[in-house]
Amino acid sequence: MGFKEVNLWHRLIEDDSHDLLVEAEGLLGFYGGPEAPQPEVTFLRVHQINEGKRKSQDAILEIMNYRREKIGEYWVGQVRRIDLPAQQTGNDLRDVSYRFGDVLSEYPEAGKVWRHWASNVTPESGEWTRWAPHYHETWLHVVQNSWFASRRRASRYGTDEIVSLDGLSITTKPAFYCALGEAVNGPRGYFGSNLDAVADCLSPKQRETTPPLAITWHNFEKSHENLGGDFMKSLLSVLERFHVRIDPR
Repeated sequence: MGFKEVNLWHRLIEDDSHDLLVEAEGLLGFYGGPEAPQPEVTFLRVHQINEGKRKSQDAILEIMNYRREKIGEYWVGQVRRIDLPAQQTGNDLRDVSYRFGDVLSEYPEAGKVWRHWASNVTPESGEWTRWAPHYHETWLHVVQNSWFASRRRASRYGTDEIVSLDGLSITTKPAFYCALGEAVNGPRGYFGSNLDAVADCLSPKQRETTPPLAITWHNFEKSHENLGGDFMKSLLSVLERFHVRIDPR
């Protein structure tokens, strides 16, 4: 199989040395795996493996797209290879299992979102709204993970003075943060995953090189209804503290 036919790749490396441990197409047991001491995680259809390195104390799991470019990462710490099946003949690729430390992804659907992100799909505005509401929290997790894995800061990169939100799509709190990140920093953009993180993104040290921000909020009352009065009160307090002007429509 040529690697261009594979959308999502997983690579396990050692943090300090950057030595490769294993690289494979699929992964089983990491996303929403069972809570157990040293859970077993299986790398499916392995393409590369460091047979001489069975364990590590500071491993990182890298998520890669169809071009094998890193788009996300998880620090997993201690890992130990359980066994090494014999190399298969022909085109068959072997599966290899590792014992992880207690670090697994708590988002069972993250693999599905990562697979979408890893495919040859151009990011576009409103992309996340086409996923069912129960995916919003997972989408936000992937946004945040990918944002910081690419070494970007919790900051405003967009230069628009006025951005827009549509309350009809903001049906959950994670949906609000997805919409805000996209409005400020473009498709798949991050601008906080809770109110404290939004405040960090708006802090004066981040705003020295960008103009003041204003938000045109369409269907504002619908957002108020979906998010609740207490949340909206806290949110507006944060925005007011950093001189963000809200224009409710």
